Amino acid sequence: MELHFTRSNGPADELIDRLIDLVGSVHHRDLVREMIIAALKAGQENADRGDLRLMNITLKEMRFTAKVFGPYRGVRKVTVFGSARATPDEPIYRLAREFGRCLVEAGYMVITGGGPGIMQAVNEGAGPERSFGVNIRLPFEQKANPVLEKSPRLITYNYFFNRKVAFLKEAHAVALFPGGFGTLDEAMETLTLVQTGKQPPMPLLLIDEPDGTYWTRWTRFFEEELLRDGYISATDFNLFERVNSVAEAVERINRFYRRYHSLRYVNGRLVIRLTRELPEGAVRELIRSFSDILVPGGTIRSSAALPQEADEPEILHLPRLLVDFDRRDFGRLRRLIDEINAL
Repeated sequence: MELHFTRSNGPADELIDRLIDLVGSVHHRDLVREMIIAALKAGQENADRGDLRLMNITLKEMRFTAKVFGPYRGVRKVTVFGSARATPDEPIYRLAREFGRCLVEAGYMVITGGGPGIMQAVNEGAGPERSFGVNIRLPFEQKANPVLEKSPRLITYNYFFNRKVAFLKEAHAVALFPGGFGTLDEAMETLTLVQTGKQPPMPLLLIDEPDGTYWTRWTRFFEEELLRDGYISATDFNLFERVNSVAEAVERINRFYRRYHSLRYVNGRLVIRLTRELPEGAVRELIRSFSDILVPGGTIRSSAALPQEADEPEILHLPRLLVDFDRRDFGRLRRLIDEINAL
């Protein structure tokens, strides 16, 4: 029997509906139905057990991720990356521990890889009740750290790609301490997603010791090689910030959410949700300053929540800006958000 995602499967659709009814309390039945059909189609189309195992584990890992993070969706979280090999006697370890403590004092929770080094330091500073661990099964280095080893907020993944989704999907900011290949991979993954608009704008902080050169040399490579040869744009440097102190890092995160709340797209138009109204005349100034990222003939205007946003009732009361964004230069979009926060 050939299955389709449309309701044209006759008895199979009836059986799936009956199964959902039997289980009960299923949210968004239309999506659950399509997931069931996708699983059946995968079983029909693919005889490779390895492929089916990958799909199976991926679905189970992402389901558990949503279950663990679900009760905390109303709390802003900061994902922190850094070396697993940093030791407690190093200044960078102490800086990371202080960062975790300061984030919690500012009202945030933290997400780390759940392992040793910088990850453990941040979890120590934040404490187990305000920490998530997004761990990975490896033959070395990545055993869960003592802060999180028995935590209900520890998740251990088979696949790096599922783990990366969790790191960024749940984050309201990302902070990077010095580290090895894994840290640089996570830095570039985050930067690429923000640059291409696949991840909403958020603070991306490069944290080093006051006399450290790790991130300075990294950004110098961007300037002297990538920018010089036209592989990136000057505005891409708006997407990240280098800081040398914990206080500065926390202040940058707080500043980003001073007036900006969140965004989404409705019928191709960018909707920026704000925590409070803009001052008189501010919208005209934003149009003048950011006309270069508007579609031809486009504008920016104040608005209440759109009908399509009714699925987020908890923020329907927030004022909005409707922006005819051309979805090309996300570095300039970040500058727009910075300007909104500065008003």
